[in-house]
Amino acid sequence: MARILDGKATAATIKAEVAGGIEELRAQGRRVRLDVILAGEDPASVTYVRHKETDAQEVGMDSRVHRFPPDVSREELSALIDQLNDDREVSGFIVQLPLPEGLDPQPLISRIRPEKDVDGLNPESAGRLSMGLPSLMPCTPHGVIQLLRRHDVPLEGREAVVLGRSNLVGKPMAQLLLRENATVTVCHSRTTDLPAVASRADVLVVALGQREMVGAEHVGEGAVVVDVGIHRREEGGLTGDVRFDEVEPKASAITPVPGGVGPMTRAMLLHNALQAARATTA
Repeated sequence: MARILDGKATAATIKAEVAGGIEELRAQGRRVRLDVILAGEDPASVTYVRHKETDAQEVGMDSRVHRFPPDVSREELSALIDQLNDDREVSGFIVQLPLPEGLDPQPLISRIRPEKDVDGLNPESAGRLSMGLPSLMPCTPHGVIQLLRRHDVPLEGREAVVLGRSNLVGKPMAQLLLRENATVTVCHSRTTDLPAVASRADVLVVALGQREMVGAEHVGEGAVVVDVGIHRREEGGLTGDVRFDEVEPKASAITPVPGGVGPMTRAMLLHNALQAARATTA
């Protein structure tokens, strides 16, 4: 039976560390504030932002949500981003994705100053990550690394395979695994014989965004499997990109859905906001 990589418990530990850091800054007369720009009424985004507000409250972090209707213009959002960039009370902020149809996220994300880019998605942040320079790291890939580290999963010298090449997860995940001295392969929709490549992995990170696509044929005996996906079943409940019941008997360790990567992503957002606050002058 595979060991369960408990993201919920690990995230709670990280949140406790963040709360301690916030207390230290508060003793110096400084506060930490995380803002969220929410455009439209995507149900998953609304729920996720509500969770972020709760998370911030739990660790003693100030938080504000700037809500806009689905027909908000790019100019309105750009003006708010410029305002938050200049507001010294705002430690960091994010633009909640996805945006309503017709709004290209990249020009807006590119407008966020790297030092306040707590999602780590600004092109400059991505460039610094690829160069191995200090930066605020994307929350989900960083959360995966923290989850593996805190469960004593060795990465140095191991073969890691990342399924998915998105800017949000796949590409930065590969960069962070390289930093850990893993040997990294990135797979995508054009990869020939995906099961053969994936099953070579000592550590398999699945971020395809396709419900239960990965099964036992993709997993080698004793592999560590990290499922980044999350999908709602028609019959109720949540599932990931991995067919858990089929893969778990072959894996040595595996993340559950829910309770795996999701809580880590939210915890690392708080971590990044604290890091951003620490980097600013009092």
